[in-house]
Amino acid sequence: MRQIVLTGFMGAGKTTVGKLLSQTMQLPIIDIDTEIQLEQQASITEIFANLGEVKFRELEHQMLLRVLQKDAVISTGGGIILSPENRAELTAANFVVYLKTQPDSFLSRLKGDTTRPLIQEKSAKEIKDLFESRAQLYENSAHLTIETDELTPQEIANQIQQYFQERKENI
Repeated sequence: MRQIVLTGFMGAGKTTVGKLLSQTMQLPIIDIDTEIQLEQQASITEIFANLGEVKFRELEHQMLLRVLQKDAVISTGGGIILSPENRAELTAANFVVYLKTQPDSFLSRLKGDTTRPLIQEKSAKEIKDLFESRAQLYENSAHLTIETDELTPQEIANQIQQYFQERKENI
């Protein structure tokens, strides 16, 4: 199975980096949140409002199981690592990259974002606390961690590709 799973906190650039990797590695990109939205015909905010976070997390788990059966570059939602079952699936997956972004960077990127229900109407401190509660889970689920704050999306994609080239791994 040829797949790279990109995980990390909201605003880490998973989808942008995933699109770049998809082009150069000739693999389709699958964004789990987008797939859920298409399937449910609703935005993440609407799903949270109408069905609740617990149901969204169930949908997320089901989608993860489906997409892990495909050759693809997979972009996950930021909260996918909350579930022990999802962490186990990710750890067993072909290759997981944690795009690590420091709070000041993702706060800047997320400013004014109304599409992410977990950060709506939250203070910067509350968002940082949310990140801190997840950081170790991302680390533990990843095969490779890349500090992204000083890198462009293309530089991040290049580092991932270089990692494979150096190890002569065919992903």
